[in-house]
Amino acid sequence: MEKTEFLEKNIFTDLKNINDGFDEETTPYFSESDFEIVLERVEHFGIGIYEIKPWLNGKLYAVSGHEDHKKKATDSKWYKKAFLTFKTRQEGLSYAATYKVSKKLLER
Repeated sequence: MEKTEFLEKNIFTDLKNINDGFDEETTPYFSESDFEIVLERVEHFGIGIYEIKPWLNGKLYAVSGHEDHKKKATDSKWYKKAFLTFKTRQEGLSYAATYKVSKKLLER
């Protein structure tokens, strides 16, 4: 199974991709409430997140990555903290992330 297929099937199921063309077509963006679900599912599967990119009104708001927090991509502490920081700083953000899916998960 491909990484994109795995994410669509197991992580993004029943969530609305709100990318209406403001970024690459292949990058799914989610509302704050949907992204919170994404993070819960990612943690459940042990998937890593390299970086989170929130956007505001079609413009990149900020970027936060696991290296900025000196944590492994699979350490949920960094991405939960980054998400909490973003959502308390600014309302109305849409969120995207880059994911690390292990070969083990893809081979299931």
